[in-house]
Amino acid sequence: MQTTIQKWGNSQGIRIPKAFLEAVGMVENDLVELNRVDDNIVITKIKKNKELTLEDIFKDYNGEYEAEKFDWGSPVGKEAW
Repeated sequence: MQTTIQKWGNSQGIRIPKAFLEAVGMVENDLVELNRVDDNIVITKIKKNKELTLEDIFKDYNGEYEAEKFDWGSPVGKEAW
C-alpha cells in the first residue's frame, strides 16, 4: 500500500485507511508510539493498562498479615505527635 506524506497544520501526516488499521487491530484515537528503526518509522499501539479490581489486587494474598511499626524519625518542624 502506498500513501503520500501531506502537510497537516505545522506538521506532516499520512492517512491510514480504516481497513488497514482494522487488519492490525487499531482504531481511530488509539494511542500509538513512533520509533525510528534504521530508515523506517514503526508505529506501535500502546496497550492500555486494565483497571485493577479488588480481586486483582488481592489475588496473591494468603490471609496472613501482621502490621509492623515503622520509625518515622524525630519531628523536624511543627508536627503534632
